[in-house]
Amino acid sequence: MSAFLLQVAPAAVDTATTAAAGPVADTSVPVIDLLLRGGFIMIPLVALSILSVYIIIERYFTIRRAAGDPDTFMNGIRSLMVKGDLAGAKLLCAQTASPLARMVEKGLRRIGLPLKEIETSVENVGKIEIARLEKNISILGIIAGIAPMIGFVGTIIGVIKIFYSIAATKEFGIPQVADGLYVKLVTSATGLIVGIIAHVGYHWLSILVERMVFRMENSAIEFMDILQDN
Repeated sequence: MSAFLLQVAPAAVDTATTAAAGPVADTSVPVIDLLLRGGFIMIPLVALSILSVYIIIERYFTIRRAAGDPDTFMNGIRSLMVKGDLAGAKLLCAQTASPLARMVEKGLRRIGLPLKEIETSVENVGKIEIARLEKNISILGIIAGIAPMIGFVGTIIGVIKIFYSIAATKEFGIPQVADGLYVKLVTSATGLIVGIIAHVGYHWLSILVERMVFRMENSAIEFMDILQDN
């Protein structure tokens, strides 16, 4: 019984102390207020973050739409070509909105020319389609490089503010360094976060494009095999 009382007593004392001290103050800082502490340097960082997210989302859905179902499409082309239905094959390409369909359509329009010329035409269209898929992805690479640098500029500005405040007041304390530290830390953290988002988005989208290129190359080879067989 005495052991039980000894265990309960400290808890009761802590509870009484907490009640006497009153409610605990909420020290959390709203994200918007925290970002505003970063000063004017946050304007380009926020703009770069919005641009990064927009490019990532827009390119992802563009690549996803372009991917389609290459196996089903090529099976349809093969079936029509075996039957000798060139018009049907062209119609299928026109009804399929994908880079692969545009490549095959160019090849179909070159039928009658030497196979080497048809292959060159298909490859040229493929290069154009790949360039369209890669549109704006390189911008993410640029953002990944400059966002941390802009954050570092904010760090320098924050340090300058700290020394200026100390020199102006001839004192060294929390009031003198708080504003400068806010600028320094908030801009550095934001620059790194934006850079990481852009860096990850750049490599992720590049991987998706590489997969598309691999599928398109395989399908182009399959198309040339169909022409040779017929």
